[in-house]
Amino acid sequence: MKTVLDCMESGTQYLEKRGVEDARSNMQWLMGFLLGLTRIQLYQQFDRPMEEGELAPLRDLLKKRGEGVPLQHLLGTVEFLRREFLCDGRALIPRPETEELAEAVLKREFPRPARILDMGTGSGVLGLSIAAELGEACRELVLADLCPEALGLARENAARHGLIPTILESDLFAKVEGRFDLIVANLPYVSETDRDGLSREVGHDPDLALFSGKDGLDAYRRFLPEAAKRLERNGLIAFEFGIDQASTLSQLTRAAGLTECELLPDLSGIVRFAFCRPPISP
Repeated sequence: MKTVLDCMESGTQYLEKRGVEDARSNMQWLMGFLLGLTRIQLYQQFDRPMEEGELAPLRDLLKKRGEGVPLQHLLGTVEFLRREFLCDGRALIPRPETEELAEAVLKREFPRPARILDMGTGSGVLGLSIAAELGEACRELVLADLCPEALGLARENAARHGLIPTILESDLFAKVEGRFDLIVANLPYVSETDRDGLSREVGHDPDLALFSGKDGLDAYRRFLPEAAKRLERNGLIAFEFGIDQASTLSQLTRAAGLTECELLPDLSGIVRFAFCRPPISP
């Protein structure tokens, strides 16, 4: 009979042959999920025999992961800023870079208690995480997205963490009212010309959350001018963008009247984040 260690080794080899990065770590996550064990507990039970009732679902999980189904979709959750959120095909899988953005936002100055807008919220993790960290320093959180399915996931994540945001199905600012102390966004920024070069995993994300015109910046061309008008005095806009888009985004922020805009790299050294202040009043 196969043991936990036997399955760990054979499963890792299976995933490696199918081009899955970090195959051993993926296998640990899958087995931990299936058996209800932490990584440490897995190592403590290497000699434990695997029952046939456990092997069948493990084979199914391995097959799907080997075919490129994202690990987060198989687990049904993702960790973001020390919290666990629901994750499935209704919205973009949160990336580590977006977590970096959230951490950077929390270190910056903006009026508090804050009225916060998460534009293009998807699963809601960016806005919900910031609001949860701020606690009473968050006066109101608005989650806006064009996709009703994504908003359903955001609503479930809000309930999971005991938060009560205002949730709006809106094409950017079409149904959003008022001004905000903080606006965060992770809008689609992948160029249509890059579609064929995406990984199998990214291909499971909704097209609406990924692609935005020939250069990937159509959504930001529409978003920035209106966002600049919706900021309270001393407010902050913070958003994420893609590789080699910094120069064009600098032009877009200036055209929107955002005279103070700082572009910063992620931990990989790629310029990916923008932090902008409202236009200076005459």
